Amino acid sequence: MNVREFPPGLLDGGTSGIETRAAAIAEAGGLAEARAKGLLPERLELSLSEALVLALLKQGTRKYLAIFGHGSTDLGEVLRIYDAAGVTRTFNFRNEVEMAHAATALAWQYGETPALVTSIGPGALQAMAGSLAAASNGVGVWHVYGDETTFGEGYNMQQVPKPEQDLYARMSALMGQSYLLHTPEALRDAMRKGVQRVHDPVKAGPFYLHLPINTQPARAVFNIDAFPERPRFDALSPDDDASFTAAAALIAGAAKVTIKAGGGTRGFDAELRALARAAGAAVVLSPGSTGVIADDDPQNMHVGGSKGSLSGNFAMEGAELLIVAGSRAVCQSDCSGTGYPRVQQVVNLNGDRTDALHYNRTTSLIGDLGALMRRLTAALAAQRAVPGKAEWLAACAAKKAEWRAFRAERLALPPVMDAVWGRPVLAQPAAIGIVDRFARRVGAVKYFDAGDVQANGFQVVADARSGETFTETGASYMGFASSGILASALADRPEYVIAFTGDGSFMMNPQVLIDAVEHRLRGMVVIFDNRRMAAISSLQMAQYGRDFRTNDGVAVDYARMAGAVEGVLAISVTDGPEGLERALAQGHAHAGLSVLHVRVYSGENPKAGMGSWGSWNVGNWVEEVQGRWMRQSL
Repeated sequence: MNVREFPPGLLDGGTSGIETRAAAIAEAGGLAEARAKGLLPERLELSLSEALVLALLKQGTRKYLAIFGHGSTDLGEVLRIYDAAGVTRTFNFRNEVEMAHAATALAWQYGETPALVTSIGPGALQAMAGSLAAASNGVGVWHVYGDETTFGEGYNMQQVPKPEQDLYARMSALMGQSYLLHTPEALRDAMRKGVQRVHDPVKAGPFYLHLPINTQPARAVFNIDAFPERPRFDALSPDDDASFTAAAALIAGAAKVTIKAGGGTRGFDAELRALARAAGAAVVLSPGSTGVIADDDPQNMHVGGSKGSLSGNFAMEGAELLIVAGSRAVCQSDCSGTGYPRVQQVVNLNGDRTDALHYNRTTSLIGDLGALMRRLTAALAAQRAVPGKAEWLAACAAKKAEWRAFRAERLALPPVMDAVWGRPVLAQPAAIGIVDRFARRVGAVKYFDAGDVQANGFQVVADARSGETFTETGASYMGFASSGILASALADRPEYVIAFTGDGSFMMNPQVLIDAVEHRLRGMVVIFDNRRMAAISSLQMAQYGRDFRTNDGVAVDYARMAGAVEGVLAISVTDGPEGLERALAQGHAHAGLSVLHVRVYSGENPKAGMGSWGSWNVGNWVEEVQGRWMRQSL
């Protein structure tokens, strides 16, 4: 067929035209292939809704997570037709926050960039709230929200009840970047701006597309070839060797060197380990970078910070030179700016200029983190190291041995008598340790929810590589873990996943029980139930000696709750370590979602928690911490 001779139905504006175009794309195997084979013309008259689907398809986005409403019916109809042709896949959800977490996890764990769709008003606000997890962890996701009409014919139901324009778009712009598609022709510009945000190689994040109800079905002529493709970024670094030579000289000249491996180091395991060897440095992890250096590596000092480990904080406090790798210096990660009291010089490897210059006296190396670490490692080979590095690593190794003994004691703690449960139950670190060991044994990916489960979890896990654990410490969003594992029901190549969640976090988004069955998730949720907000209770006790309004008297049988959903295997774990091991094996053998209800201890027994070894600028610690910060010049 001549590329200029298209069947009449292909250019039709109705349902048959959409079906014909979807079929042509499916037949060719993709939008680009359809254009190359002459099955689609360069220019088409389309509705904004269909043009958006094609524009996202050109970037590789073919999965949609949706809660449709009156603000998104036109887009929903287009997706219905493209789904039927096998071009797109749309998954319906029951809660916008849950859906936002699943979308974030799909992009974060699997590298599949989805688009989520909500209606106008409260649904969009909930999705935007959930997008804080993506924004805080640098994960790119498309958010597509219905919005009020552009004709101004009066208040639209569910809009912000205020006589101003673009209020929802202005709110989402505060979270990241947004675009109001006031006319169909604006789509090309919106996609150009959005693709740079969603696929930013350093600080990706959500991009918010606002589709007014009346512009979705509006038609215009679109140039398909003008829609941007997903960008490809080269691994850039400084163009000469002088900055690497200078940084290497500083590192070689310092006896006590510590690397702080931030979340940006995920996926650069080999480069980080090579740099640590070349620098003779102890490595301190952030909560989100466990595994970038193996748990049993002698230079791994584990997590450091406000809730860091004994050895991690030792390596921070004793360091004279700090190498920052892919870190934002979040308050809990660097003890509210007081974590490096003896550091005289900083070498910061970062993709973001602002983060690279967070500390004074910094030699900054800006670019792709992998490229930077490889070149700095090579530069260190030409340097002669000062004496003392071996002694520093030996001191760190001794502190790590102390830490490992401390951790082992808590993981081996037998059940403890609990006043609420009226019987001995496992302490949370011991229970988390059992599930962590089981996950590594069966090759499961771990997701951690916020709160006490998360704080204990990132000290307990013994990962050997990055990607074994996803812990949403950027926003500490309660409900992320149990919602996030839904991504494994949507992924092309799913892995088995286990959500570690507290009772409070689970109740933020219990819709997972239904959506997991609907989308045929194979995974597990382990609810560590201590009947309280234990992270806050322990903080109140540490600061003021009393806890206040962080617990209740309402008992919930989570196994019975989960078991009410057909297809969910619910297990109540009522005995000690052996019972938990049996339940884990039984849950893993189930073909769908399993939910384990594990009652855990909460109280003042010091061996029932992992402790805190750092400073934090909160509560009645503020004056002392801020005083330390003021005395530092770093």
